[in-house]
Amino acid sequence: MSGHPSDPDHLIPGVLWRRDPVAAAIPLVVDSPHNSTDWPADFDPIVSEAELMTSVDRFVDALFDHAPSVGATLIAAQFPRAYIDPNRAEDDLDLALIDGDWPLPVNPGEKTEYGMGVVRRYILKGRPIYDRKLTVAEVMHRLETYHRPYHAAVAAAIDAAHARFGQAFHIDCHSMKPIGNAMNVDTGAARPDMVLSDREGTTCDAVFIETAAGLLRDMGYRVSINHPYKGAELVARHSDPAAGRHSLQIELNRALYMDIESFEKSAGYDALKADLDGFLEGMAGFVRERVG
Repeated sequence: MSGHPSDPDHLIPGVLWRRDPVAAAIPLVVDSPHNSTDWPADFDPIVSEAELMTSVDRFVDALFDHAPSVGATLIAAQFPRAYIDPNRAEDDLDLALIDGDWPLPVNPGEKTEYGMGVVRRYILKGRPIYDRKLTVAEVMHRLETYHRPYHAAVAAAIDAAHARFGQAFHIDCHSMKPIGNAMNVDTGAARPDMVLSDREGTTCDAVFIETAAGLLRDMGYRVSINHPYKGAELVARHSDPAAGRHSLQIELNRALYMDIESFEKSAGYDALKADLDGFLEGMAGFVRERVG
């Protein structure tokens, strides 16, 4: 189970938790949308839990839990992305999965072709999650109960930071498989230690992502920019660099900290955690300089 901190400042049970700054507040919001292994009661997949776990960014919320100590706000999901994915637009929907007439506009993206839309159709290539179609009511429940409140929480934190400081910085945190699989654009390719993404320069000022990359490279990590991940809904939706709203996505290679077969922490976890604590301190320093 994913659980949540014993002292969250805000909790929507089964949906999300938020921890507020415990140091002098800065306009930095950190979110972890894919860490949860809390399977909702109405989730009835036909695939194994081991297969479901391949979609979980396990421990990412814990790896970035130093954020409040540097003055940032930390938000994490308590629902799994295999159930509904907050890093997809709600209209990024595969109608082949729906039983009935969907009442809202749809705009399926490239990932939906691989079965990875807002409601996933496949967990792995050739492995459908369900043996049935989902009703309109089921999918609407997932949007209304999980997806929309998560985005509302991220938006509220960014809005509050921007209102107070005139700028806001957002880091959306994920993990990735060490090698691209058949559902990825980089099938079979070994991945770097970390990938930073800004949707090809559209979700943040260059100096924000360059600072992040520099901090991580100085620690010895191999860092790629916008490949194989360009950034998805969370950074796209919550950014507006011209208005002082800057978002970047970070992907951590799971081989750095996790046994990819057992999904448990590996011997590398503590070293990565210490480095990410330092990374957050460095990014907090950057943010403080930017807001004076």
